[in-house]
Amino acid sequence: MERCSWVNDDPLYIKYHDEEWGVPELSDQALFEKLILEGFQAGLSWITILRKRENFRKAFDGFCPEKIARYGDKKLISLMADTGIIRNRAKIEAAVSNAKTYLDMKESGRGLSVFFWDCVDGQPLQNNFKTFADIPAKTDMSAKVSKELKRLGFKFVGPTTVYAHFQAMGLVNDHVITCPRHRACAELGKAIVQT
Repeated sequence: MERCSWVNDDPLYIKYHDEEWGVPELSDQALFEKLILEGFQAGLSWITILRKRENFRKAFDGFCPEKIARYGDKKLISLMADTGIIRNRAKIEAAVSNAKTYLDMKESGRGLSVFFWDCVDGQPLQNNFKTFADIPAKTDMSAKVSKELKRLGFKFVGPTTVYAHFQAMGLVNDHVITCPRHRACAELGKAIVQT
C-alpha cells in the first residue's frame, strides 16, 4: 500500500492514517475532542499527540465538555502535573475555555458538526494532490473559519490548526491520489452527503 508520505512506520501512525484520518466525522463529541487535541498539537508533531491520546482522554474526563467547562484551579494544577499529557498551561486553559465556548454554541442551537459542515456546504472537499508537498498547510477557507472560531471565543484555532482539523475530520480529503485511502474517503464522503 502506497500511503501518504507523511506516515512513518510507527504502527500507531499507520493505524491512524488507514482508519481515521480523512474519514468524514459528524459527531459533535468527536469534533470537539479533535479540536482540543489539534490545539495541543500546535508546535508539535501529531504522533506525539497520538501517543498521548489515551492519557488525554483520561485526564480530560473523556473530553466531556460539561466536565471540562467546570475545571477549577485544583484540576488545572493536577493537569499541569500530569506527565501523560502536554503540560502547557496556556493550552490547558484554552481547553477549558473552548469547552465553555462550545457549550454556549450548543445552547444557541448550533453544534460543531453543523458549524464545520456548513463551511463545506455539507459535502467533503475532494482534493487531488499528487504529492504531500502539494498540500497546503492552510487555506483562505481555514483562515476564514479560524477568524470565526476566534470571534466565537475559541482559542488555539489558527488557520493551520483549523486546516489540520478539516483534514483529520474528513471535511477535506487530502490523501494523495496514489494513496488507497483517497478513494475510500471519497466514497465515505459521498455516503455522508446521501444520509
